[in-house]
Amino acid sequence: MKQPKAVPTDQELELLKLVWQRGSATVREIFNDLQQQRPVAYTTVLTMMGVLERKGHLKKKAGERAYVYSPAQPEERTRGRMVQEFVDRVFDGSAKPLLVHLMENPEIPQEDIAAIEALLKARKKKP
Repeated sequence: MKQPKAVPTDQELELLKLVWQRGSATVREIFNDLQQQRPVAYTTVLTMMGVLERKGHLKKKAGERAYVYSPAQPEERTRGRMVQEFVDRVFDGSAKPLLVHLMENPEIPQEDIAAIEALLKARKKKP
C-alpha cells in the first residue's frame, strides 16, 4: 500500500470525511452527498477522489457498476497525522503552546476544557 502523502487539502478532507461516514462509497454517492451541501460538478468529485487515491488516502476496488472507494487509513490515524503536521509547522513541534492557547481561549467551551483536563490527568497516571 502507498504511504499517504501530505495531509489532505480542505477540499480533499471534505470528501474523505464523507467516505469515512459511509465506510466506502462510489463517486456517484459522494457526488450526491456533496450536492446536498453545495453545487459541485461530477467530474470534480471524480478527479478529487482519483487524487486522494494517488496520494494514498483512498483505495478503490471494482464494484458491480463502478469503483468503490474506501479509506486507506483509519480516520483517527489521518487526523493524528494532520494534528502532528500542524504542531510541527505552527508550534515547531511542541504541543505546549497549542494547549496553552486552548486553555486561554474564551471561545473553547468549558466542557471541552474539562475533557482536556481529564485526559491530561489520565495521561499523568500512565507509566
